[in-house]
Amino acid sequence: MIYLFATTLLWAFSFSLIGVYLAGQVDAWFSVLMRVALAMLIFLPFLKFRTVSKSLAIKLMAVGAVQLGLMYGFYYHSFLFLTVPEILLFTVMTPLIVTLLNDALDKRFNPWFFMVAAIATLGAITIRYDGLSSDFIIGFFIVQGANLCFASGQVFYKRIMAKQQNLSQHTVFGYFFIGAFIVAVVSFLLLGDISKLPQTNLQWGILSYLGVVASGLGYFAWNKGATLVNVGALAVMNNLLIPAGILVNVLIWNRDADIVRLSIGSGIILLALLINQKFSHVIDPRAQT
Repeated sequence: MIYLFATTLLWAFSFSLIGVYLAGQVDAWFSVLMRVALAMLIFLPFLKFRTVSKSLAIKLMAVGAVQLGLMYGFYYHSFLFLTVPEILLFTVMTPLIVTLLNDALDKRFNPWFFMVAAIATLGAITIRYDGLSSDFIIGFFIVQGANLCFASGQVFYKRIMAKQQNLSQHTVFGYFFIGAFIVAVVSFLLLGDISKLPQTNLQWGILSYLGVVASGLGYFAWNKGATLVNVGALAVMNNLLIPAGILVNVLIWNRDADIVRLSIGSGIILLALLINQKFSHVIDPRAQT
């Protein structure tokens, strides 16, 4: 759990940095490309090209292409259609997608994991439901695209690495970023706007931080953490980012927030995590996988 908690705190800062300094100012596909490229450079020196099977390399590249490359594309463009509260609200579906996708792959329905994910989703909605604009439908589906990409990447990475018990994950994680990089390059060449490159040292600095720290170290820690917990805990942790992000926003950028709702919603999410950790193995023995 320590990997997931640490990454949650790390990513809590990232959301505000994107919303305040990059969204609408820097081309979304260039932001994606730079973040992925920097993250890839961090892990390339650790790659074991000769000892890793071609099958595993291709699988990890596919996961990276979806979880990072495509997800970032959806995510950055959602800012063009939605307000920040709406984006946060629509991301609460991620834990439900995690549990349903995992159950679909196992060809069974796990009501325990679904219940825990639903409780976490309720907590997140409690925090961020501020009403919706009249033309939110396009934005809604864009965010669900991002949710699906992020959720499926976690589930498939967890399942792939479960079969690689003796493999050090940092020696193969570069393939994850190579897959994302391919998607980012093609997307930028086809859809990017070179007239909207970063204009200030601050924007370049933020992108560098997001690439090296938030994407590079963050995604490695998050996906490694995903392999060490059950699906219920993973689903809940996907929504813990919402109260963490709002808290950072309030403390650093002094944005208004309903502290009562934040406290109640955060409590519900933490309750879901506690329930999963304490009782899942009692109610459903399969919940340990």
